[in-house]
Amino acid sequence: MRDVVEIGLGKTAQRGYHLDDIAIVPSRRTRDVDDVSTAWQLDAYQFGIPCVGHPSDATMSPSSAVRLGQLGGLGVLNVEGLWTRYENPAKVLEELAGLDEEARATKRLQEVYAEPIRPDLIAERVRELRAGGGTVAVRVSPQHTLALAPVILDAGVDILVIQGTIVSAEHVSTTEEPLNLKEFIADLDLPVIVGGCTDYKTALHLMRTGAAGVIVGIGGDDWSTTDSVLGIRVPMATAIADAAAARRDYLDETGGRYVHLIADGDIQTSGDIAKALGCGADAVMLGEPLSLCEEAPAGGAWWHSAASHPSLPRGAFEVAGEPLGGMEKLLFGPADEPDGQLNLFGGLRRAMAKCGYRDLKEFQKVGLVLDH
Repeated sequence: MRDVVEIGLGKTAQRGYHLDDIAIVPSRRTRDVDDVSTAWQLDAYQFGIPCVGHPSDATMSPSSAVRLGQLGGLGVLNVEGLWTRYENPAKVLEELAGLDEEARATKRLQEVYAEPIRPDLIAERVRELRAGGGTVAVRVSPQHTLALAPVILDAGVDILVIQGTIVSAEHVSTTEEPLNLKEFIADLDLPVIVGGCTDYKTALHLMRTGAAGVIVGIGGDDWSTTDSVLGIRVPMATAIADAAAARRDYLDETGGRYVHLIADGDIQTSGDIAKALGCGADAVMLGEPLSLCEEAPAGGAWWHSAASHPSLPRGAFEVAGEPLGGMEKLLFGPADEPDGQLNLFGGLRRAMAKCGYRDLKEFQKVGLVLDH
């Protein structure tokens, strides 16, 4: 049974654990690092590393998304971002990259994102992604899915990501017709990733929509303000483990339909990636860590995709710092610092080898321990 704590008369809370609260336990076996595979597959699309790029304009441009794909990951472009609002957002990104700590960065973000989305630019960006030769994936919010889906689908994407801070399979509205995820996904010929979610029940209901993947978490990091704005904070280790339990039940319910879990939040280092996968995730969504590479379009600045909300922004703006190197160095090294921010997936391979697991599915069975 889950540890339940009484926080006052008649009110209890379930105890949850963050990735920092747990550690991986090596098994009786070790393995040569060259014999370890970090490959995974979503529907018909194969990837060399379990890395999905968070669709922030700070990190994902058409060119950086293509580059992530060339290195084995999945880049995701935000079709509600700067690249579909401006013919050439280079000047806007350059300005944002130059903002300092004294600037009213949130107000400026709101101003530049007030420019309307152009359907012709959605089609153009998808063409640019397609020309890069990899898997084409774009993100749209649940609120704009029905309006933008025809343009996105006509442009010809491979994977559609429907992502908001919190996404449910049963949105209730008295003012407009809500998106029915199950009906929407059933009409599509391509895999859909939906999220985020934070608990067992929501994960299970999202799986029942027919989604190929479910995002677990809300992209929380040191710059996220969802806790202070909405009171929502996600203990990622518990959230991933609960979603993995929902997947096991869904497998039984459907006779074998597997839904991939993508962890989004509190993931900064190679150790965080290993722990997220050890809790049951199939891949991780990286945001701020990718802002540290030379290919990041905002020059080292970082903001979450919810940071520019016109009325209730939920993310602070991180001033640009010096890049740590190219994307390849960030993902595969060599690392010249010992803090786990470089060679992210080399670190994952080493963790898997130290624990004796040869692939990601096996590694999900690794032992965990509370270290506090």
